[in-house]
Amino acid sequence: MNTGELMVMLIVGGALLALFMALARMLRGPTQADRVVALELVFSANLALATAAALTSGRVLFLDVAIGLAVVGFVATIVWARLIDASPEDAE
Repeated sequence: MNTGELMVMLIVGGALLALFMALARMLRGPTQADRVVALELVFSANLALATAAALTSGRVLFLDVAIGLAVVGFVATIVWARLIDASPEDAE
């Protein structure tokens, strides 16, 4: 096993761990702000997985997917944060 394969395995392992922990935080809460941060972490973990797929397969298409995920994640985080800001304070 060479260094590149080990690096990809570490990226995938870390991204999967972060993904599962963020999904648990997104489901359990306790506040909406925690859920927004968890959503951003889910998108970041998926971004790392798409990048690792591009590295292992050698296909540039996965990098296009990663760029799309980054844009969607950014917009989703901004929209959800604005919804939380516009909601009444006693909703949490």
